[in-house]
Amino acid sequence: MAVYSSVTRHNNNKDRGMLKYLNQSEAINVDLELFNEYKFSVDQLMELAGLSCAHAVAKCFPAKDFARVLVCCGPGNNGGDGLVCARHLALMGYTPAIYYPKPTPKPLYENLSHQCQRMEICSITECPRLEEAADRYDLIVDALFGFSFKPPVRADFVSVVELLQQTKLPIASVDIPSGWDVEQGKLNDCDLEPTLLISLTAPKLCAKHFKGKHHFLGGRFVPPALQRKYELNLPAYPGNELCLEL
Repeated sequence: MAVYSSVTRHNNNKDRGMLKYLNQSEAINVDLELFNEYKFSVDQLMELAGLSCAHAVAKCFPAKDFARVLVCCGPGNNGGDGLVCARHLALMGYTPAIYYPKPTPKPLYENLSHQCQRMEICSITECPRLEEAADRYDLIVDALFGFSFKPPVRADFVSVVELLQQTKLPIASVDIPSGWDVEQGKLNDCDLEPTLLISLTAPKLCAKHFKGKHHFLGGRFVPPALQRKYELNLPAYPGNELCLEL
């Protein structure tokens, strides 16, 4: 991990103002501007986001100790980030397995799934039971739901959400811990407490309620003018890093 001390982070935030935590409408608008005003494509941002997630996982959970990774993917952009993350983890010495209960029938997601298949990444069709997951995996990547999630959890995802809430395995959540409200955080019927949260682009308000060990920022692609418009006050990424610890 690159040397990036708490003193450096403090000075960055002092010089740049307080780091912005986005509400739901701001998060949606930032994405829309990246697509419409700055002409980023969905697959371009998804590749950068998923790659930064893989790097954050590698910093917190080295492959020598956490090689067997279950990557749980949902039907939206969060799930696409998970598919990209799984592919890069496989290139970093991990052995990921993908659980993708409701694949999205769109070319982008079909291509991402195909890439994982050609990378010889295992795909499982049934959610493992609690004991099976504990025996087969060292880590779970939670890429089920993003900031557009609204309860209740649909039937296709009930078993995997229950696994995430009950497992003792460490969990790395992509952008929003699944089942959390994007602004209020953990809801009354949600027990998920990830060990690692990887906020993408900028942290969402729910991240203020995160109590896990590691909080990383990923997605080193935000144009300066967009940062200024939303007063994001993002910390500077050190050197050539794709993610940084908050």
